[in-house]
Amino acid sequence: MKDAEVVSNVRMLTVRTRFIDEALARAVSSGAIQVVILGAGFDSHAYRCQELLAPVRVFEVDRPAMQAVKKQRVSEVLGGPPPNLTYVAIDFQHEDLHGVLARHGYDSAQRTFFILEGVTMYLPEEAVRRTFEFVAAHPPGSGIVFDFVYRVMIDMLARLDMTTLPEAARPFVERFLNLIRDEPWVFGLPACGEREFLAEFGLELREALTIGGEESLKRYLTRADGTQVGAQAIAEAMARMAERTRAAGQSPPEGQQMSPERMREQQRLMAYQLAEAVVARRI
Repeated sequence: MKDAEVVSNVRMLTVRTRFIDEALARAVSSGAIQVVILGAGFDSHAYRCQELLAPVRVFEVDRPAMQAVKKQRVSEVLGGPPPNLTYVAIDFQHEDLHGVLARHGYDSAQRTFFILEGVTMYLPEEAVRRTFEFVAAHPPGSGIVFDFVYRVMIDMLARLDMTTLPEAARPFVERFLNLIRDEPWVFGLPACGEREFLAEFGLELREALTIGGEESLKRYLTRADGTQVGAQAIAEAMARMAERTRAAGQSPPEGQQMSPERMREQQRLMAYQLAEAVVARRI
């Protein structure tokens, strides 16, 4: 892989997918008998994890239009869905999630695991809170895995001035902004406050992981020989960007350069985050 943007996306998706897969496997081995995938889109867990999920009922929840496309593709490629999967079409803005799920055979009294992947940043805060309240109403031991960004990232996007960015960085930022133009990112958790945020609903943070952070690289992107997937392409791209910035005279003055520690902290606050939480035992 040579294209730095492609490499970055592959690395991000690899970490996110493996983190979620591991959380799902733990939940099922711990006794979850229902899995609910919210905003399922083209989520593939019900199809590629059939052995793991064989004793589990899986509910894919999404908008009717999205599910129609999904069903057509599943029929064309796989011949149909697995027998333990139920598609649940919903109008998220006007229908009650619990009521719609119940009409499809869902039992909220059972230990359940929720997957909320690539969703939180697109929802208004009220909708995010309603979702976590719904999850927390399930029996202890139920849980959720989700990705999110911090509020500082949302605020940065809202006030971003492209003219202040180095020319070498602008194409990458412009492509990202184009991707979210019709569905903007509007919600982020308080910086480093995921544990406290989840506790408001009676959820206990089991683990949080920064995509691109040292732990995620070590756990999911480091080969047996110690090399990292895509590391060379990323390093070469960063070196080219730094050289173009210097050539354009856009490097900060000597005394104003950010320290490596401060740069890593900034990158962490702006990065994709992952979290797994469980419904706390009620005293």
